[in-house]
Amino acid sequence: MRIAIGCDHIVTDVKDRLRDQLINQGHDVIDCGTYDNVRTHYPIYGKRVGELVSQGVVDKGIVLCGTGVGITNAAQKVYGTRVALVRDVATAKDARETYNANIIGFGGRIAGFGLIEDIVETFLTTEFDASVDNVKKVEEIDRLIDQKTYKFYEDTFDKFLDDWEKGCYVD
Repeated sequence: MRIAIGCDHIVTDVKDRLRDQLINQGHDVIDCGTYDNVRTHYPIYGKRVGELVSQGVVDKGIVLCGTGVGITNAAQKVYGTRVALVRDVATAKDARETYNANIIGFGGRIAGFGLIEDIVETFLTTEFDASVDNVKKVEEIDRLIDQKTYKFYEDTFDKFLDDWEKGCYVD
C-alpha cells in the first residue's frame, strides 16, 4: 500500500519510527516531512498529505502532531479527503468502516507508540462497509467541499516553506 505521512516538529521522532515500521512491513511510504525538530508551520505538511491522497498518488495518509488536532484540521481542508482524528482502535475502525476515512490523524504526544501501532494497523486493514447508509454518509461529507471551486496549486508547498523562512507566520 502507498501511504503518505506528515507531522510537525514536535513528533518527528514518532513519525520517523512509524515510517520505518511501515516500510519494514512492505508499504511504500512518502514522507512529507517535517524532517527535524526545528519549529515549523505544520499545516503545510497536513495539506501535502491531503493532496497526495486526494490526487490518488497514495492510497492512505497519516498525519500527526502533538495532539493531532492542528494537522488533522489542515489535512481535512483538501478536497477529496475524509480525515478522522483518532485516539483509539475503535475510532480508527469506525472511521474506515462507516465513513471511508482515507487519512487518520493522532497525537504523537498523547498516544504511546504501542497504541499508535494498533491504530495504524486497524486503519490500514479495515475495509469500508459500502452499505447504502454508509455510502450516503460519505457522499454527504464529500459534498461539503465543491470540487469545482477547489484548486490545487503545485507550488503551494514551496510557497509556504518560503514564507516560513521569511518569518511570515507569527505565533
